[in-house]
Amino acid sequence: MKKGEVREGIVRKTVFPAKGLVEVDGKWVAVKDALPGQRVRFSIAKMRGGRAEGRLLEVLCPAPLESRDSVCPHFGICGGCVYQTLPYEEQLRLKQEQVRELLQPVLGDVPMEPILASPSRDGYRNKMEFSFGDEVKGGRLSLGMHKKGSFYDIITVDGCRIADQDFTAILTATRDYFEAAGISFYQKMRHTGYLRHLLVRKAAKTGQILVSLVTSSQAEGDGALLQGWRDGLLALPLAGSLAGILHTVNDSLADVIRNDRTEILYGEDSFCEELLGLSFRITPFSFFQTNSLGAEVLYEKVREYVGSVRGKVVFDLYSGTGTIAQVLAAVAEQVVGVEIVEEAVAAARENAVRNGLANCRFLAGDVLKVLDELTEKPDLIVLDPPREGVHPKALPKILAYGVERIVYISCKPTSLARDLAAFLAVGYRVCSVCAVDMFPGTAGVEVVCLLSKLKSAQHIEIKVRMI
Repeated sequence: MKKGEVREGIVRKTVFPAKGLVEVDGKWVAVKDALPGQRVRFSIAKMRGGRAEGRLLEVLCPAPLESRDSVCPHFGICGGCVYQTLPYEEQLRLKQEQVRELLQPVLGDVPMEPILASPSRDGYRNKMEFSFGDEVKGGRLSLGMHKKGSFYDIITVDGCRIADQDFTAILTATRDYFEAAGISFYQKMRHTGYLRHLLVRKAAKTGQILVSLVTSSQAEGDGALLQGWRDGLLALPLAGSLAGILHTVNDSLADVIRNDRTEILYGEDSFCEELLGLSFRITPFSFFQTNSLGAEVLYEKVREYVGSVRGKVVFDLYSGTGTIAQVLAAVAEQVVGVEIVEEAVAAARENAVRNGLANCRFLAGDVLKVLDELTEKPDLIVLDPPREGVHPKALPKILAYGVERIVYISCKPTSLARDLAAFLAVGYRVCSVCAVDMFPGTAGVEVVCLLSKLKSAQHIEIKVRMI
């Protein structure tokens, strides 16, 4: 095989995240977004250390279980929902097998629990970040997601299946309004233009909606223009209710949503969501699980793994807006949350007051540094790190506490597998593992893992057996 060479073959299996394995000349080629059972045509994109990666060019023959009935009209174009043509039961089976295979070296003979399904399979996303642009150079204004494999082209995803239907109405009204007004979108390479992003959030329980138009500060929009957009949204027949309409200015050169300043055009700059009987204030930039009903399934499993913490001190590291900390605070003596995003910490503190929880303390800062400043000693640690996992320099500090139990929540199983090896090396063992499908139709999956500290004698015995 050579780089750039075009080959064909049948996908024998998939590995996380959604990489189909095709055998070529006695070697496996990992082809992104290829499904088991498909016959595909692909080009060799990378050759590294005896391993090859392929770029999918065409599906020559679909997999036996695939169906194109009722799929999203943007399927295969925006590149988000690679599993949407598969029955949901098959999606769950694939994710379960991928996680089991990844974690097998650290699981040993510990069986995985059956994967937990999402309560909703369509319209489950409570947050969407849409981008302004054009689908083809010089074409009409688009508002939606990046075209698969493109940094520039934007697809108007007005038929997205995983977004709430109110999002579609808001997206369409916004795109049509600014297109009719002849307003330009921000061009990333030239750093010129006005319209950048549209951020929409909706609470699953209360139905409240928060909309933020993100623009540059370049003087193309004025008060009348923004008021016209606001009035158009207020006139929409939505299933939910608009809690706030905001204008956010972002002059960052990076293609990310950043808040330089925000003006409230209508209502408030936040809304309330309910989760497991608790109330949480959500701002445009708060971290909150994107599947609210799925989050309840996830946190119920976390609560089960945590078990009894009455009279104990719990550290919730990478605590976000303090959701897990507050779920546990009702039965713990004290919960200490650590989170690097200051806005999330402020929201966590406010939410704790809202829920009448006086035994929560939230600290802003990097886990790596804050652990050096804490005087409390935890009885149990909950870890919910970002996708890249726990910082390698923070791991020894966490392990040094020697707590009997650790609950690790991961949104990227490959990072979990790497981190678990460090825990096993110092005498922890995996007691329970459960995958939770928070992202139907996509390759994403959450995993909850319970670890317990082996007593010295047990640790020595296992080391002897391994030798």
